[in-house]
Amino acid sequence: MKILIVLNDSPYGIERTYNGLRLAIAITTQQNVELRVFLMGDAIICAKTEQKVPAGYYNVQNMVERLTAAGVNIGACGTCLSARGITDEFLAKGVHRSTLLELTEWTLWADKVINF
Repeated sequence: MKILIVLNDSPYGIERTYNGLRLAIAITTQQNVELRVFLMGDAIICAKTEQKVPAGYYNVQNMVERLTAAGVNIGACGTCLSARGITDEFLAKGVHRSTLLELTEWTLWADKVINF
């Protein structure tokens, strides 16, 4: 099965993106599943490096890097990155600048698309 998760919301203050990342991590434990994650809108902040959060609080950069370490392909909308002044040098390890064309291709590739 091929699954695409699209994240849109801010990673902090709203829990939808956090929950989408939690689901993605859980999916990586399953057999015969290919997973891709696309970040757009304020969710691209998930891929920003050097995040420092209070002790005991979740860190979405760590969650994203856990996914890429597991082989998950993660794209971040290039237009959304540029709008927020985030250059490629500030992207978390394994995340790449992407496009709506790639999101289109991934959507057609997927058996299931989950949107948070």
